[in-house]
Amino acid sequence: MKNNIFYTFTNKNDGNLAYHVDDKKENVDKNRFNLSKKYPFTIPNLRYMNQVHKDEVKIINKNSEFLIDSCDALITNEKNLPLMVMVADCIPVLLYDEIKGVIAAVHAGRNSTFLKITAKTAKKMIEKFNCKPENINAILGPCIQKCCYEVSEELVKIVETSFGKEFVNNRNIDLQQINKKQLNDLGIKNIKISEYCTKCSGDDYFSYRKSKKTGRFAGIIEIR
Repeated sequence: MKNNIFYTFTNKNDGNLAYHVDDKKENVDKNRFNLSKKYPFTIPNLRYMNQVHKDEVKIINKNSEFLIDSCDALITNEKNLPLMVMVADCIPVLLYDEIKGVIAAVHAGRNSTFLKITAKTAKKMIEKFNCKPENINAILGPCIQKCCYEVSEELVKIVETSFGKEFVNNRNIDLQQINKKQLNDLGIKNIKISEYCTKCSGDDYFSYRKSKKTGRFAGIIEIR
């Protein structure tokens, strides 16, 4: 909890939170219900996404559907309306501005990072809600780190050309630092980055690189 902003990242102990993976609906329902007992957020109002690895950012309110279709970022300025991003190696990014009372949840996978999803979300907070860059905080949760994120030569060239060679080590790329740079370029400096690699740091989080048959953990944020 950060003053009037609650946020957290779940882990494997909280179970799978996604309906779209190979799990029973009642299991996911139970896991989500148990979260409401463990963490102080308003589970009946929870909004989450059908994430599609693109750059669509949607501003939502209490009249919005519970499952927001075809997007990779949500923004709201309404209280008691928690936002959730679900991942298993991709970066769960949470953004908030305590002064303006605006929050966002971002799914920053490889494709979305290449499309600058985190920067586009922050920019929309600035343009639509008059947030100042110096007041926006960013938290990049557990994800696959540069130590383990090996990609094709073609993707390496895209990173080198679009973002810079400093984000490449042989065939490994650093999505966290690319997202950080995108935020820095907007003037956002208050950034916390998890050092936990979902693939090699341990077994606390779901990892698609470890097993394609896996659940999803989540980043959750709410204005209280």
